[in-house]
Amino acid sequence: MATRPLPPGGLASAADPGSTHFSPPSPIRIYFVGAHATGKTTLARYVQDRYGLQLISEVARSVLAEMEVSLDRLRANLDLVNRYQVEVFRRQIEAERDAGNSFVSDRAFCNLAYMAHHGTVMHELFQDPALPAYMRWVAGGLVFFVRPHPELVQADSVRAGVKFEEIVLIDGMVKLLLEMYAVPYLTIATLSMQERVRTVDEVIRIRYPDLGPRLGARPRAATELAAAALAPVPTATAPPRIPAADSNGPSDWHAPLPDPNGATERGEEFPPARYRDLIADLTPDS
Repeated sequence: MATRPLPPGGLASAADPGSTHFSPPSPIRIYFVGAHATGKTTLARYVQDRYGLQLISEVARSVLAEMEVSLDRLRANLDLVNRYQVEVFRRQIEAERDAGNSFVSDRAFCNLAYMAHHGTVMHELFQDPALPAYMRWVAGGLVFFVRPHPELVQADSVRAGVKFEEIVLIDGMVKLLLEMYAVPYLTIATLSMQERVRTVDEVIRIRYPDLGPRLGARPRAATELAAAALAPVPTATAPPRIPAADSNGPSDWHAPLPDPNGATERGEEFPPARYRDLIADLTPDS
């Protein structure tokens, strides 16, 4: 079905009560959020391997590779920073829309903390109805907030010269966003990979009782997970082409949206208008 503009009340009030649309059965959305260098990717890959869910990898690396710009140059150019962070957020939304009803995601809205720290457009993004709509979507999933530890800090091609103080700063902003938008989350604060994995498995068992380990899957040993968490992250290569957003989203995803009355339209100066049509394809669970 064609995507319609986001109504002023957001997507929570957008569904037509008289619609004959039927929601897909038991969507499973699992997120690992937090600052960089905390072990989110390792845990997301564990869930992918053990439960057979599609993995949404960190999109920031792909966007940075496409822009063909160094991290130092990016941070020194506010216009580039703003374009980069907005595009990362748009790509995250697009990836979730394309993934279907069940996935595990390495990050969600986390790059907004970096946008607030390095960019100058966060105040405009907060006025865009796309942001609370997306946060409601995330709140309908299972969110693990992974906290930082100095032992996990490492530099790589994207996170050059990582400082633990900056990680703690980003961690605090991610927590602020979780609390601001009342997103339910479970904190993973332990450094022990064994305890992290046991926590994730138990919470998934409770939240999604029908989701069991896939046939032949085995829990990865704590030592194996620890080695994966501390291993150097490979440099991003040319990313796969992501199709431009169009007006036709998956027809089995969402209920019809009524035409907005007095919805605010922005000028073209601010990029978030580019991802509002993507947001319209993500509706909170009823």
